[in-house]
Amino acid sequence: MSTVRVSDGDGGVRVLTLDRPPANAIDEALLQDLLAALATARAEEAVRALVVTGAGVFFSGGFDLGSPRRDDAATARLNALYREAHVALLALPKPTLAMVNGHATAGGLIIALACDYRLGRDADYKIGLNEVAIGASFPLVAHEIVALRLPHARASELLLGAALYPASQATRLGIVDELLPEDRFTDTVLRRAARMGAFPHDAYAHTKARLIAPVLARIAAETPAQALAASAIWSTPESRAARKAQREKIGIRAGR
Repeated sequence: MSTVRVSDGDGGVRVLTLDRPPANAIDEALLQDLLAALATARAEEAVRALVVTGAGVFFSGGFDLGSPRRDDAATARLNALYREAHVALLALPKPTLAMVNGHATAGGLIIALACDYRLGRDADYKIGLNEVAIGASFPLVAHEIVALRLPHARASELLLGAALYPASQATRLGIVDELLPEDRFTDTVLRRAARMGAFPHDAYAHTKARLIAPVLARIAAETPAQALAASAIWSTPESRAARKAQREKIGIRAGR
């Protein structure tokens, strides 16, 4: 069963719903399913715009801290898959909108930031980039997405402060462009996606490519050794202890 559900709406809007209960956490399966869904959406001319959202009370809680510990080869494969999936979302030559319906933390928030336009539900949930607090290192592609979307001061606040914020702070932080009331949240997102999807495709794709070209070039220049050096931070004793404490806090037993 796929961890990414696909549905189509009016105006050529395709909705991808991350669906890996309970937190839509990121692992190899979700990344592979997301990558496949993005490739299909890119290839199908009838798809004019893409909306990414999450099932349940989570948009996504980020990397699955309960996954078994990976060796160097498995870590390298995960790094490559993570980069490929995020580049595919960032560079999709069609409008992409994040429909932030619930908790969007750590790597889950990066998926939202990879979208061109982000709209949030005005409700009680958490957002943030708390990797530093749990001893996790950001892949380069994640750093580049944050730097592209957020002013330096807000990026520093989120990355180095490593706090989780109430959703009410999402517009101040620049995470979402607007918070919408529950009763018109979904309809508004889909309507705006259809509006953007109605723009001439080639003009949108060309403009978007120009905006993100420097970011894609820096991501492509990263070497496998650089990627492994960053991911090695996960393995330091202090980092492992921080994640163990986090797993105990949220009731997860296994993990990296």
